[in-house]
Amino acid sequence: MEKRVSLNNTIDTIAAQATAPGRGGVAIVRVSGPLVATIMHAVLGRELSPRLATHLDFRNALDETIDTGIAIFFPNPHSFTGEDVLELQGHGGPVVVDLILQRILELGARLARPGEFSERAFLNGKMDLAQAEAVADLINASSRQAARSAMRSLQGEFSQEIQSLNEKVIHLRMYIEAAIDFIDEEIDFLSDANIANQLEDIATHLTTIQAKAQQGSFLREGITAVIAGEPNVGKSSLLNYLSGKEVAIVTDIPGTTRDVLRDYVLIDGMPMHIIDTAGLRESDDIVELEGIRRAYHEMEKADVVLYVMDASKPSQMNKTHLSPALNHCPIIYIQNKIDLTNQTPEKLEDEGKIVISLSVKSGAGIELLKNHIKSQVGYESAAEGIYLARRRHLDALKRTQTHVLASSQQLSENRAGELAAEELRLAQHSLCEITGEFTADDLLGRIFSTFCVGK
Repeated sequence: MEKRVSLNNTIDTIAAQATAPGRGGVAIVRVSGPLVATIMHAVLGRELSPRLATHLDFRNALDETIDTGIAIFFPNPHSFTGEDVLELQGHGGPVVVDLILQRILELGARLARPGEFSERAFLNGKMDLAQAEAVADLINASSRQAARSAMRSLQGEFSQEIQSLNEKVIHLRMYIEAAIDFIDEEIDFLSDANIANQLEDIATHLTTIQAKAQQGSFLREGITAVIAGEPNVGKSSLLNYLSGKEVAIVTDIPGTTRDVLRDYVLIDGMPMHIIDTAGLRESDDIVELEGIRRAYHEMEKADVVLYVMDASKPSQMNKTHLSPALNHCPIIYIQNKIDLTNQTPEKLEDEGKIVISLSVKSGAGIELLKNHIKSQVGYESAAEGIYLARRRHLDALKRTQTHVLASSQQLSENRAGELAAEELRLAQHSLCEITGEFTADDLLGRIFSTFCVGK
C-alpha cells in the first residue's frame, strides 16, 4: 500500500497510554516516531532486539528505577504505525504510568491526540481508511456479531470489495473513453453489448455491497424504536419485557410515565435503542403535556414506532394519536393484553396497517414483534460477510449508485460517451473516498478524533 501525505502530518514523536486509564494488572505505554531510539536508550539503558520482549527496568533522568516490566521495539516499517515504535508494559497504576510518560515527554516526545497512532498507520500506508475505522469499531463493538463484522473490515474484506468494484468502474471508463476516439467510424462502439453487460455487472456488485454495508450499519449504530400509545395500554411493560429488567414503573394509574425512558437491547445481534414515552391523551396537566410533547418529538426521530393498544378496547384501533409527520418511518400497531380476550398471537394487515396481537404479560407473540421489527428495517440476523459500515460509507455507495445509473442513462438515451465516462469518474471518486485514496484532511481529523487516545 502506498504512503499517503497529509498536510497535518508531522514527524514528531508521540506517546500515550495504550491501555484503559485507571488501576489494572498491566499498563502499556506506546511511543512512535523518530526519537524512539533515543528514548529507548535513555529509559532502558540499551538497544533492544526487534520484536523481542525483554524484561528491564524503566529509569528516570536520575537513573532511578520507575518500574520494572517488558519492553518491545518495533523498527520501521514493520510496526503498527510504519514508524519506529516502542511499547513499555509495566504495572497498571496511574502514578507509575504518569512517571513513565513524564520521562518520555522530557526526552522530546509529546502526548498523542486521540486516534493519532491509527492516523499515522493510515498515512504511512499500513492500512486504508476503512480498515483504520474498523479499529475503533472493533473496540466499540456492542455484540459478537458486530465484533466479527468489524474484524472482517479490519482484515481488509470490505476494502477488497470496494477495490474490486472500483477496478470494474475504471475498466469500463477506459473502454468508453477509447470508444469515443472511434466515434466517426461506421461501427458504433458505444452500442456494444459489452458495455451494457459491464454496467449491469457493476450495478449488481454495487447492490450486493450496499446490502452488506447496510446490515453492518445496523450492527454498528442500531435502530431507534419509540413505544407510543394511550395511557395504560402496556407501553412500559413492553419496555421492561424487551429490556429484561424493570426499567419503567408500571401501575394502573394513567399518566405514570411522564418523561422519556430509554434502554438498549440486542435483538438477534441487532442493537436497538428503545424509548418509552408518556401516554398520548387530552390533558390539562402541564407536566403531562410536556411529556406528550416530548413523545411526539421522539417519534419524529424514530426508525420505527411501536404503537401499543389495548386488545380489550377495539375502539382504540380507530383513534390513534399519531402525527402526519411520521410518514418517514414504519409504524407497527400492537394489540396488547390478548390474554384478557383469549386471542391467539398473530400478525395481520388491516387497511394497510400491520397489526401484531400479543401479550406482554405472558410473552405470547413477542417473537412475532421482534421478527417484524427486523424485517421493517431490513435487518437479516443470519447475513454472512457483512461489514461494520459507517454512514459515510453508505453515503459514498449511494453516490456511486447515482453516478452509475446516470452513466447508463447517458449511454442509452443520449449516446453521450463523454458524459457517461465523466459519471464513471465521479463514481470512482466516491468509491475511493471509502478507502481514503481521495480524502480531505478535515475529514481525517473528524474521523480520528473519535478514536481512543493511544490507538
